[in-house]
Amino acid sequence: MRGWAGALGFSQIGVADVDLASAEPGLMAWLQAGFHGQMNYMAAHGLKRARPAELVPGTVRVLSVRADYLPRDTPPDWREQERARLTRPGEAVVSVYARGRDYHKVVRQRLQQLAERIAAEIGPHGHRVFCDSAPVLEVELASRAAIGWRGKHTLLLDRARGSMFFLGEIYVDLALPVSTDMPGKADEHGPVDVQGACGSCTACLSACPTQAIVAPYRLDARRCISYLTIEQDGPIPIALRTAMGNRIYGCDDCQLACPWNRYAKVSALPDFDVREPFRAPTLLALWAWDEPTFLRQTEGSAIRRIGHARWRRNLAVALGNAWRETGDAAIGAALQAAVDAAPADAVLAEHLAWALSQRG
Repeated sequence: MRGWAGALGFSQIGVADVDLASAEPGLMAWLQAGFHGQMNYMAAHGLKRARPAELVPGTVRVLSVRADYLPRDTPPDWREQERARLTRPGEAVVSVYARGRDYHKVVRQRLQQLAERIAAEIGPHGHRVFCDSAPVLEVELASRAAIGWRGKHTLLLDRARGSMFFLGEIYVDLALPVSTDMPGKADEHGPVDVQGACGSCTACLSACPTQAIVAPYRLDARRCISYLTIEQDGPIPIALRTAMGNRIYGCDDCQLACPWNRYAKVSALPDFDVREPFRAPTLLALWAWDEPTFLRQTEGSAIRRIGHARWRRNLAVALGNAWRETGDAAIGAALQAAVDAAPADAVLAEHLAWALSQRG
């Protein structure tokens, strides 16, 4: 099965049991704290997320896969280059994972091919594939499938590949042997202690611009820039706008700070190569996109799901931060022109007024 998964671009595959009872208290505490913010579907699904057999009746095992997503031309010093982009206010920073094709489609399609390959070998069986598209405890399942361990930033980590990868699952009604080869396993970096592989390191907590990682292994999504730029509907809290800097879609800061990501691997798939509009975008260039241009440039991209209005809202915040830091007359003129056009979107109008006030 590993050979089939590898041929489809997955760098690892494992098998997890469906008994996630020990994860339920943590999930409920997270929801009760309101850390899911406006992601109401998280609360609506409740414990179904931790009960695979309720989501897909008949499920007895979950195949978990990892798909690396660093673009194929990623240079060795990519973390330093990404951090440098954050210091240049006029540049627009899109999270690395979103610069290529929509990973939901890429991973799901390949998971379906893997499921069909398994069926061809052993016969028809019940299955369903997922990739960040249903109430699934992806990190929990992946850790139980010996893919890695949950880092203090709440993402899955692997000593040989860091955290720059997607996860996907196949729910199956096959009683496959559960993966048990990770705890205690040795690799080129030494013995693996799954529970303490982060050690005393708190680099991710310190690096978070908005202090969204409120404690090790505990994320308040309401403060997370990825949440604010993608999931948050309506106004972005004023107190968090300055910290967003020039990040307009997602945020990689906790991953850039993680020492294990020095071992992150490039993807074997061309799907995640950077699309030209996102190779070195400036805020003003992206601000010039009208809605038809936005839709055309984001066709087949995960970015399209936020829509043009939310895209402009994010850009307005970044432009306000750049206006404050640089005083670039072109930025001020672009913001004023948008205000003069009297945008119908009240949320955008408020963010534009805030942006212009940054140089007051």
